[in-house]
Amino acid sequence: MKVRLFVALMSIALLGTFYFARSGPTVAPDFPTNVMISDQSEVVIDIPNGSSGSEIAQLLFDNGVVKSAEVFFRLAVGDKRSEKIAPGNHRISQNISARQALEQLLDSDRIPNLIRIYEGGWKSEVITALVAYGFTKADASRAIASAALPKGFKDSEGLLFPAQYTFASGTSAAQAVQAMIDRFMAEPIALALMTGDKEFSAMQLLTIASIIQAEGNEKDFGKVSQVIRNRLKIGMPLQMDSTVHFVKKVRGEIFLSSKSTLINSPYNTYKRYGLPPGPIGSPGVAAMTAALEPVAGDWLYFITVAPSDTRFTKSIDEFNTWKALYVKNRKAGAFK
Repeated sequence: MKVRLFVALMSIALLGTFYFARSGPTVAPDFPTNVMISDQSEVVIDIPNGSSGSEIAQLLFDNGVVKSAEVFFRLAVGDKRSEKIAPGNHRISQNISARQALEQLLDSDRIPNLIRIYEGGWKSEVITALVAYGFTKADASRAIASAALPKGFKDSEGLLFPAQYTFASGTSAAQAVQAMIDRFMAEPIALALMTGDKEFSAMQLLTIASIIQAEGNEKDFGKVSQVIRNRLKIGMPLQMDSTVHFVKKVRGEIFLSSKSTLINSPYNTYKRYGLPPGPIGSPGVAAMTAALEPVAGDWLYFITVAPSDTRFTKSIDEFNTWKALYVKNRKAGAFK
């Protein structure tokens, strides 16, 4: 699974309406660009939710980051990227230029405590991430269980949007979880998915997207989507390894034993026909797009015979030939 990370924006805009008192045409003082950043002392500043541009500028000045609040404010007004400054803690160098300060505020590696939700991440993994962030397991579990969900959904699995999150001091676990769901609902493709289509409900489409995310590389997402639809259309079991991995809560396994395919679970698509009862993780934008926009084709089978070599066919004989190649490559260590 190709993993991409997305920086999450909180629902409250940080820069809002700006005002900064100025008198005359004087040029605001600024530190020169520092080419020896590694030698600079650093501070951690906490940007509260809803901070205006002038408030962020003042925080930077008060903490010895920029030479004047006005110089950063003026830069922020003219640079739309400043709207993406996340609330919460930021590790930032002192005595640097306003532009360097902005770059560091936008650098996710300089946010000391991030919640990283990966594409395909499970609800259980989100709880683990929340606990690592500092919430108790009880609070994280309650937040997941009590979150406000879109119409037609009874569980948050699949709705916790994969991104990087940071929150201002005082944010509750419930607010953090709701921000993840709200971030999902802010995606245009998620809104399109929520309307469903002539064949599938919103829940079913999100379930398809989650399987696509778990099963293929992004370049193959559209084909995997079509295979799922083709199998469902003719009443063929999906037989997706990823749904069994979801039940077993294992990652990184290529081989699925015959014993595992016999697990008694509604998510076991080897034993049960049709889609599983819900998503098996949180899909990203590309997987959701593929769920709505499959690539046309008559394929019924696909198999990854070697890393980055996934093949599609409608022929069981061709599939079995490729499966033999996959077994040979796996035993030779190609997937390690």
